[in-house]
Amino acid sequence: KKVKKTAGEILQCSKIAEKSPGRVKNFGIWLRYDSRSGTHNMYREYRDVKVASAVTACYRDMGARHRARPGSIQIMRVEEVLSSKCKRKHIKQFHDAKIRFPMPRMVMSKSHQNAPRFTSNKPSLFF
Repeated sequence: KKVKKTAGEILQCSKIAEKSPGRVKNFGIWLRYDSRSGTHNMYREYRDVKVASAVTACYRDMGARHRARPGSIQIMRVEEVLSSKCKRKHIKQFHDAKIRFPMPRMVMSKSHQNAPRFTSNKPSLFF
């Protein structure tokens, strides 16, 4: 006998361990959410080390950008996306192998932080 989706019930809920939690991956999230004006489908991309962290970032992002409450968001599918298949520009910018970030302010070591308060030379914190 066939069973409809609505007649099914959850039998077990278990946590699936991440295969490689130390590696940064791109995740694509397909979701549906109810706004004040209606229901919308969406595809979003996130860059994270775990699926759970990417989903958490999605919920926070949807709350911040669209004022969507977690109860009105339905995540339909989460999938790891290859770098070549990514669509969003803010995710693609991190795919450069020679990416570099500026260091605007030097962090002083603990020995320098505990140095005498008044000295004859001024510390250089900027480059």
